[in-house]
Amino acid sequence: MLSMILAAVAPLAALGAAFGAGIAAIAAGFGIGKIGSSAMEAIARQPEAAGDIRSSMIVIAALVEGVALFAVIVAALALFL
Repeated sequence: MLSMILAAVAPLAALGAAFGAGIAAIAAGFGIGKIGSSAMEAIARQPEAAGDIRSSMIVIAALVEGVALFAVIVAALALFL
């Protein structure tokens, strides 16, 4: 009985994992775009602080990308386990 239920749910799990990975990638793209936009706006307002703003932007973008990578890995693990 349980094996029949798992066999019926397997295609939905694949669809859910793909959907989750796609949402994570899209959200990361929007997040990094917003970070870049805000950083360029801040540099335009205070050009003398460009180095500090740029380094902060790179750190935050790396953190956003790391979270997106974790989300894609969790989606892949949900698919294969």
